[in-house]
Amino acid sequence: MKVAQVKVDNFSNILLLFGRKDENLRLIENSLGVEFVLRDNSLKIRGEERDVDRAKRLIEEFLSQLHEGFIPDKRDLELALKRIKEGKNSHLEEYSSQVVITTPRGKKIRPYTEGQKKYVEAVKKNDVVFVIGPAGTGKTYLAVAMAVASLEKGEVARIILTRPTVEAGEKLGFLPGGLEEKVEPYLRPLYDALYEMLLANRFHSFMEQGIIEVAPLAYMRGRTLNEAFIILDEAQNTTHEQMKMFLTRLGFGSKVVITGDITQIDLPSHKTSGLVEAQSLFKGIRGIQIVYLTRKDVVRHRLVQEIVKAYESYEKKDG
Repeated sequence: MKVAQVKVDNFSNILLLFGRKDENLRLIENSLGVEFVLRDNSLKIRGEERDVDRAKRLIEEFLSQLHEGFIPDKRDLELALKRIKEGKNSHLEEYSSQVVITTPRGKKIRPYTEGQKKYVEAVKKNDVVFVIGPAGTGKTYLAVAMAVASLEKGEVARIILTRPTVEAGEKLGFLPGGLEEKVEPYLRPLYDALYEMLLANRFHSFMEQGIIEVAPLAYMRGRTLNEAFIILDEAQNTTHEQMKMFLTRLGFGSKVVITGDITQIDLPSHKTSGLVEAQSLFKGIRGIQIVYLTRKDVVRHRLVQEIVKAYESYEKKDG
């Protein structure tokens, strides 16, 4: 058995280190098999030598990040602990440099997995990025965060977010209300992300000024979109014609991110998905990159990853 000690310089850092209801310390204790005891401003770590050494390094890295002004959250710790148990460095110090945007409520949005990091880098380096992956991998959420960050930095003059409405023909006409009420459910996930990153008042102000536009894909026809960050969400439900129409809207100074899950296509069976088609069409074209996310990149509830895995196994067997 070994006992190590880490000095925590102030009460505020102790609270941040411990987390809500001590959840951070409990997480490290359960993952590494160590025990923590706080005496005054000193944190004692007790356990097997190797585990104590790893826990001490992680705590010191956490405190170092606090000094730099970055507050690691529970998810940061979970990823760091996963890396430690795989025999790798925690890389906790890298997380602060990967923040895409900080919301008005102080939440830091950043890539959490290797796949998500690749996605963010692809958007920085290319004008057109396709990102394909299952539910819960942050495809839409990160795209909206990168769009808001680009707007805040003055890299683009506006944000345009669009989705196909699968029942855009006669079925949509039977729904109650005007066009806005009919398409609103399709666009709700985009609204939700923007509310979080801008807060309602600013979001509505930007909408009124035309700085942000959220609209069905059909509204893109005949337009040229300059100096804009454009997101096409749920792109697996675009047809060949719709994808071609959308991509040819690209104007000067614009960036396009196309997201979708090709395992959840809602098109009629005789229609080919424009996103499926794009995988082979645009390989090797400079300025266009296709990024694939997998169940390893799922950042929702732990069970979502298991659910995706179960469906993958079932569909392989069924096929």
